[in-house]
Amino acid sequence: MPLDKSFTGRSYPPGDVYEVGRAKIREFADAVGATSPLHRDPDAARAAGYADVIAPPTFATIISMTSISIVVDDPELGLDYSRVVHGSQAFVHHRPMVAGDRLVTAVHVDDVQTRMGNDFLTVRAEIGTEDGEAVCTATGLLVARGEDA
Repeated sequence: MPLDKSFTGRSYPPGDVYEVGRAKIREFADAVGATSPLHRDPDAARAAGYADVIAPPTFATIISMTSISIVVDDPELGLDYSRVVHGSQAFVHHRPMVAGDRLVTAVHVDDVQTRMGNDFLTVRAEIGTEDGEAVCTATGLLVARGEDA
């Protein structure tokens, strides 16, 4: 059964606050092989003009993927997550994520399509501070393989 196309255009208000921590940044940097001292050394980050260590650019994945669960877990959408592959992911960074940031994410369903028996779900996560400063726009495409795929 195809996804519910009426989800296109839906928006969800910001959810819980995600506090960016030094340990999480270091762990993520280790996992992705990011070796810059800006991810580990507060003094190096301050010397570079940041308030604290900064997260690698793809750190936004942690926040955006957690946030879009509000959409993918909605039974009314009709998404069988066992059939999902990640089609694409893009980030537009407005500034680096810094240890100590308190971030919230508003989620938007930009598109729902069915093509050749497969469902395509485009979801955008607008990540910003509690005070409303834009930090990152993360856009992802999820593809739910059709029954015959």
